[in-house]
Amino acid sequence: MPPSDIAYAELYVADDREASGFLVDSLGFVPLAVAGPATGTHDRRSTVLRSGEVTLVVTQALAPDTPVARYVERHGDSIADLAFGCDDVRSCFDRAVLAGAEALQTPTPSHRAGQDAWFATVSGFGDIRHTLVPAAGGDGAGLLPPDRDWALLPAATGRTGPRPLLDHVAVCLESGTLRSTAEFYEAAFDMPYYSSEYIEVGEQAMDSIVVRNAGGGITFTLIEPDDTRVPGQIDQFLSAHDGPGVQHLAFLVDDIVGSVRSLGNRGVAFLRTPGAYYDLLTERVGAMADAIEDLRETNVLADRDEWGYLLQIFTRSPYPRGTLFYEYIQRNGARGFGSSNIKALYEAVEREREVAGR
Repeated sequence: MPPSDIAYAELYVADDREASGFLVDSLGFVPLAVAGPATGTHDRRSTVLRSGEVTLVVTQALAPDTPVARYVERHGDSIADLAFGCDDVRSCFDRAVLAGAEALQTPTPSHRAGQDAWFATVSGFGDIRHTLVPAAGGDGAGLLPPDRDWALLPAATGRTGPRPLLDHVAVCLESGTLRSTAEFYEAAFDMPYYSSEYIEVGEQAMDSIVVRNAGGGITFTLIEPDDTRVPGQIDQFLSAHDGPGVQHLAFLVDDIVGSVRSLGNRGVAFLRTPGAYYDLLTERVGAMADAIEDLRETNVLADRDEWGYLLQIFTRSPYPRGTLFYEYIQRNGARGFGSSNIKALYEAVEREREVAGR
């Protein structure tokens, strides 16, 4: 059976307390568990954080010249592992390796004592890896990386609040690798082609392919720059990250306007949108007059497809090299990733680059 969802995403960072502090204090994540010297892991320190249905793991190296330290030195603070939940870890591993993935960790019994489960690790795009873990059960075992022991924290229970989902993962790739990467994810993880767009913004251009699994639990928006055009923000990310990587994680929420106001009160900085954008919004997406002032106030973008509309906004990157940021998205029937969405992201980031360069 192919993977069903993203169990967790692991960030390697230079300062785990600062990175975790942003996710907890600003984005509202809750710490679930910690691993480090006190639990028998001496080369790194990790914290598992949870918000709704999204699990992030923040890890810092505790010694130089370790895999975590080398990753951060090359790529900056960024996603290193997108773990896939699998009904059958060994069959997922075999399929991925047969399709060309490198076997980084062959199927191994879980490190956690008393758990009758297996995990494995294979390569993905760039230096990203995919840890294959059992699909999460009622005990939430799939939320904790299985290669280290964890100490649960009291805050893991009794917390209620919004329950965002991981809508999609946006990936920047080097020019000329888009189609081969999409083909790899279909062959290795049963994530077939879903849609594609070629977007031109002034003298810059980018190409994208969306791949997703049958259940919709894993969706990647794969993006490459058109190297025959003027370099833009995709090229900038590839330079800052020193190669392919996760540009942003998109969190699905029920009330984006309320979420943005709440996050803004916590100090989260979002990309700003010119006022003229909202003057033309009704023309572009239909009757939304009752909501446009709220969208204008919060800088939320809107788009429509044949099934409905969606609302979205992007944070500024909180990381020194700009190697990861976050999106919040609300879907009102919309299913796809139309050119207006991708172009809006591209243009929003370009505006920020222009302002920063003045």
